[in-house]
Amino acid sequence: MATTRMILRAIKKRPFLFPASSHSFSSSRHGSTLVVAEHDSGAVKPHSLSAVTAATSLAGHGNSSVSVLLAGSGPSLHQAASHAASSHPSVSQVLIADSEKFKNPLAEPWAKLVHLVQQQGGYSHIIAASNSFGKNIMPRAAALLDVSPITDVTGISDAQTFVRPIYAGNALCTVRYTGSNPCILTIRSTSFPIPQKSNDSKAEASISQVNLSNFDEDLNKSRYIYQTSQDDEGPDLGNARVVITGGRALKNAENFKLIENLAKKLGGAVGATRAAVDAGFVPNDLQVGQTGKIVAPELYMAFGVSGAIQHLAGMRDSKVIVAVNNDADAPIFQVADYGLVGDLFEVIPELLEKLPEKK
Repeated sequence: MATTRMILRAIKKRPFLFPASSHSFSSSRHGSTLVVAEHDSGAVKPHSLSAVTAATSLAGHGNSSVSVLLAGSGPSLHQAASHAASSHPSVSQVLIADSEKFKNPLAEPWAKLVHLVQQQGGYSHIIAASNSFGKNIMPRAAALLDVSPITDVTGISDAQTFVRPIYAGNALCTVRYTGSNPCILTIRSTSFPIPQKSNDSKAEASISQVNLSNFDEDLNKSRYIYQTSQDDEGPDLGNARVVITGGRALKNAENFKLIENLAKKLGGAVGATRAAVDAGFVPNDLQVGQTGKIVAPELYMAFGVSGAIQHLAGMRDSKVIVAVNNDADAPIFQVADYGLVGDLFEVIPELLEKLPEKK
């Protein structure tokens, strides 16, 4: 088991607080693939950019070009389209559906839009991220297209063969798709990292409007009421390079501020176990695990987390895992790179005192 000093060395060992190094990324312009993308504030969301990365993996297996589908209304949609057009060299076309019907990500109109675009474009593959957006839309779209989706894909072997986790990530299953087109996939974004943008000059992809004249406007069974979000200045949990997670051992919401303070000090995001969420310490959008967010940061620190199999399924791909628990037999220590048996109420204040301020 490690000491607090060893944990400090683990934190300093990797450049967690600085931008990642550049990596070259190239792919042939092949792949009859449609990426159903989510956008916000005039930019494509990182999860959807990971779906573009997955689409370019298909492009390397002999398919045709990659198209990105965006929907919504107003100037932000067109700004997001420009962002998508320059997001990757393999993107050849950006399709935009500009209508108030798609202002909110309701499953019914979006699934009908995917169905309509598939009828117009005849794509061999349709991909979305395996987040709340993709999980909401893609199963319904698959039902409309009468095909069986393959969910939570973590690897692409070829255009018809995919790898996905089963048994809470304890085993990997290789699936071969033998159905009719399109092959519908949702991908785990942590398995398809976004490449650094190349400085090479390149013409942007073309931007086209989707013909909505035949869009069926029948009565939907759901309606948008409102959306609430946490007012947090920190990085997004799903894409953060550092994640600090607290469990039920924090005892109450007030004590959870220790986790928040440590996350701020390291420039990271706050996570929580299902037990902590169910106890009301933090909102459920911070839950990490099989039924929460799947994360794979450079550094994952778990305080008072026992390590239930459902939680491990959401963070076991993290590069460095640090665990602090007063139970030496806690399962979290079996996957941790550094473990400390100790009282988190003593360890966290000591870390806050000794860690330098984020640069």
